[in-house]
Amino acid sequence: MGAYKYMEEVWRKKQSDVLRFLMRVRAWEYRQTNKITRVTKPTRTDKAHRLGYKAKQGYVIVRVGVRRGGRKRQNPKGTVLGKPKHQGINQLKFERNLQSVAEEKVGRKFSNLRVLNSYWINQDATMKYYEVILADPSHAKIRNDPRINWIVNPVHKHREMRGLTSAGRKSRGLRKSGHRANGTIGGSYRAAWLRRNTLKLKRYR
Repeated sequence: MGAYKYMEEVWRKKQSDVLRFLMRVRAWEYRQTNKITRVTKPTRTDKAHRLGYKAKQGYVIVRVGVRRGGRKRQNPKGTVLGKPKHQGINQLKFERNLQSVAEEKVGRKFSNLRVLNSYWINQDATMKYYEVILADPSHAKIRNDPRINWIVNPVHKHREMRGLTSAGRKSRGLRKSGHRANGTIGGSYRAAWLRRNTLKLKRYR
């Protein structure tokens, strides 16, 4: 087995003494730093390379922490001036996953880079930590590499904001393949809304 295979096995056993100790120490370290921090190399080298990272110029790794838990509705004093149906404040959940939120935070901060992918690295009682892989679209090493230069195209600006990364596609219900994907129609929430709200009257009915 190669080195990456051993690393993969270590990360797979998250309840092992080694990883529990490492994660506890690292969680303390992450709490002392800024929520969004650029790091020199990926914490999970094997995972980063599986998701498209290369150890060369033009690639950037950023660690980001997001607060865990649901999304409380932002109403002053919890007052909803409407029907009882809409008076829920506390037990609401955000539609997208925390990994997608983490990618968005990084995308806003490093707006000149393109978000490629991300992966989980740690969590504690209040925070989840992810590392986000970014590529610099103006760097010659990225522009000249045929494996990655698709990301230079302007249509990939802020893919993380539009649900085009892997984590974003998950919340849109598009991360299925094979027979599980048979019932999936499109994936655009605007198109779905329009389809549901358009009255279609067939001519011969």
